[in-house]
Amino acid sequence: MPGTVLLLAAAPAGRGCLVDAASVLPVLAAVPPAVLSGADTANVVELADPLEPQAVLTRLRAAAAAPGPLTVFVTGQLQLDRRQRLPHLALARTTPATVRYTGFPWHWFKDELRLRPAGATAFVLDLHADTETWEWLRANPLDTGRNNAVYGRIAAPPSRRSLGTPAYMKTVATILRSGHRPPLDQLHQQALGRLPQESVGYVLSAQGPEAGDPHALISAAVAARRHGDADALAAHHELNAVRAHGPASEEALHWSEVRADLAMFAGDPVRSCRAWLAVATTRLTAGQAPDAPAVEAAVDRAHHQWGRIDDPARARELGPALAELRARVPGRREGALDHVHKHLSQLQTLGS
Repeated sequence: MPGTVLLLAAAPAGRGCLVDAASVLPVLAAVPPAVLSGADTANVVELADPLEPQAVLTRLRAAAAAPGPLTVFVTGQLQLDRRQRLPHLALARTTPATVRYTGFPWHWFKDELRLRPAGATAFVLDLHADTETWEWLRANPLDTGRNNAVYGRIAAPPSRRSLGTPAYMKTVATILRSGHRPPLDQLHQQALGRLPQESVGYVLSAQGPEAGDPHALISAAVAARRHGDADALAAHHELNAVRAHGPASEEALHWSEVRADLAMFAGDPVRSCRAWLAVATTRLTAGQAPDAPAVEAAVDRAHHQWGRIDDPARARELGPALAELRARVPGRREGALDHVHKHLSQLQTLGS
């Protein structure tokens, strides 16, 4: 089965830039795709200094949907948004004041990849942090998802008036240009061993889930197209979480979100949209803010699945509930509520 490789190098233009991220792409591009992926053949997608977070999200979703192994190489810098203090990958137009709207929220990586099969996804990261983010990382680990292997480093802020270099990623690429990809944990150690100790920063190393993890079992069922089995297993854990912690608990909502994603994988956008609408409503009713990441994600995913419903009658049925939620949760993309109203009007015309 062919592999997929996503090469992402991003940094702000101008004075806010901490690292010459794009300089690593020619070195990585010189590595044969099969070596980059560790598969016999591979498709490589390259994103150099992307401008829009939605463009990155589109490419990430496409990569996540590929059935074979996925390796994501990310070089760039982390910044916190001022409102929620959540880490974002800074993109070309990102400034400290606009991170929330121009950066790529780091939790989107976790959200988009969480139901890929266990052991099928790996990150190789070479990130730089500004001073504020560096302090945040002392108390908050960078979460890339429980189902994914992660290797790399986060470098400390460079000294004033100097530009950091993606030394870790360039070293990884240099090793891979030999034509052989060792296991990623060995590749990671070899790369770290060639860097000056004072430049390493925070080391990232996680091998992914154990074989008995329920998420791994569900992912395996999805990969085998046993969608009913996957949903039944998730429903079992959801019921246990509701009984133990209550329907509005994070434990129960997590499994509700898993089931919403499973409906998407099963090709049932009606069920997926309805499930995401329920998750968003439960979170809002429990007092979560309309701009909380989990609330925004639920409404965005409901909106995305609603747009994939082919049956106009079913789409008309769910449209008003989505419009009501969109009025409360506009999200990060301009015109989302207008899009719902416009599409709903078109659906009403079809039904008349």
